[in-house]
Amino acid sequence: MHDLGRRQSVSGQGVNGQAPAGHSSRAAGSGSQDVPGPVLFARYAYPPNSHGYCGPGDAGAFFEYGVAGADDRGLRAMSQQFAGAWPYLELIAEATGLGDPLDRRVVEAYWVGSPRLEQVSTRALGNSMEERFRSRTGSKFFTLTDSVLAGGVPHHSFAVFCIYPWTGLLSDGRKAKHALTVLDRCRIRWGQVLGMQGDQVVVESAPLTWDGRRLDLGPVTTEAVVQSVNGVSMIRGLKVGDWVSLHWEWVCDRLTERQVSDLRAYTFRHLNIVNEGNLHSGPASLLGS
Repeated sequence: MHDLGRRQSVSGQGVNGQAPAGHSSRAAGSGSQDVPGPVLFARYAYPPNSHGYCGPGDAGAFFEYGVAGADDRGLRAMSQQFAGAWPYLELIAEATGLGDPLDRRVVEAYWVGSPRLEQVSTRALGNSMEERFRSRTGSKFFTLTDSVLAGGVPHHSFAVFCIYPWTGLLSDGRKAKHALTVLDRCRIRWGQVLGMQGDQVVVESAPLTWDGRRLDLGPVTTEAVVQSVNGVSMIRGLKVGDWVSLHWEWVCDRLTERQVSDLRAYTFRHLNIVNEGNLHSGPASLLGS
C-alpha cells in the first residue's frame, strides 16, 4: 500500500536497536496502557492485514475499528479471524488466568513481550504446535518441537523466526534478499523517532541481517514509516525521542523503556534458538545460503 521501506545507512549510530549516543532514551506516555486490548491488537495486526497476509478480507473496516478506539464487538469478531495470532493469544490468556484473549495484557505479551509468556508451559505450547502444524510440516515437525524445547514462548518473534520458515507461510518464491525483507517487516521492530513528516514518521532502527547461517540485527539505519493516512491514525501524539514499535511499514505503538527491553529480549531469545540450535537450515532454505 505504501512504498516506505527505503533505508539509508547512518554512520556512527548504535547497533542492535540500542539508543545511539546523543539521543534521548525517553519513552513518552504509557502507550499500550492507554487503549483497550482489541484496539491494541488492531494496531499491530492491521499492517500485515493491509498486505493481505492474514486476517479479515476487509482491511479498511478493520482499520476504521482501530481508529475508533473502542472495545467493539465487530472489532473483536474481526480479530478472531487472525488464524496465526489467535491461538497464541488463547494460550497466554489461559496460562495466566485471564479469561479474555484480547485482554490488553495478553495482547501486549504476544506482540511486545512480558513475563506472562513464561507462564505458558512447554507442554501447552507443544500441544498447540502439534494441532496446528504437524500435518503441514510432515517430517520437519520435530524441528518445531525442538524450538519449543529450546525455550520458545508464544511471542510473535517465535512465530516469525521459529515457525514461518518451516511451515510454507513464506515459501511462495520469495528468496534471498526479498525473503529477508519479508521476515524483517513481519517481526515487531523497535525504533526511535527522529522526526515527523505529515503522515510519515522518520525512525531509526536495526534491520534484520543474514550471513548464510545466522539471523541477526545489523547497524541502525533510518526509515520512513506510516503513522496515519490523510491524517487519520490509530496512534497520536508521537514526539521526537519516543521509542515506538513497528510492523511492516507502520508505527504500532509508543513504547516504554521496559517494553523496549522486553521486545528486544524476546526477539534475541528466538534468534538465538534459531542460530544456536539445529534450526538454521529452515531460514537457509528460505533465504539462500
